[in-house]
Amino acid sequence: MKMRSITFLMGLSSVLLFSCNNDETTTTTTEDSSTITTLDSGTTSTDMAPTGTPLMGEDSTFAMEAASGGMMEVEAGNMAQQNASSQRVKDFGAMMVRDHSQANNELKSLASSRNMMLPDSMSKKHRDHLTAMGKMTGKSFDKHYMSMMMNDHNKDISNFEKTSKSATDADLKAFAAKTLPVLKMHLDSVKAISKKM
Repeated sequence: MKMRSITFLMGLSSVLLFSCNNDETTTTTTEDSSTITTLDSGTTSTDMAPTGTPLMGEDSTFAMEAASGGMMEVEAGNMAQQNASSQRVKDFGAMMVRDHSQANNELKSLASSRNMMLPDSMSKKHRDHLTAMGKMTGKSFDKHYMSMMMNDHNKDISNFEKTSKSATDADLKAFAAKTLPVLKMHLDSVKAISKKM
């Protein structure tokens, strides 16, 4: 009996010793055959595989709407660079492409880390609006585009402020808070350009 207890304790201590001394553990998931590497600090690399809790409820709705809106901002910005008559409007369109592409990529990465697939195309509402806008050129395009940007950025700022305060997911909350100053700067630019039109 005493010998069995000693053998059991020795086996248990070797398992514990192995676990404590293992600085890096690699686990392969069978679901998507991605590899998750857990570092000795206890952090997990999100570049390789989903690790976080899925986005739920309002967090998920916000992410889906922000993804569609972001794609629309990029495409409308590209259109502005082609169809606008004012150089300031063309430059604003270029800024939209740059800033919203970056935000879109960050949101996509965050969603991917939560095992959530964002849409790869914008909503029908956004698509229909851009189709109609694509037929405009010159000053009529400039006025329509800047009016649209004013409305969109007012709505976006309201949604991002709400999410930055009330999102359940801490990373989504941080994303909204980080993006908010950029959206406010865009709105300031829209107001300044619109005054000169």
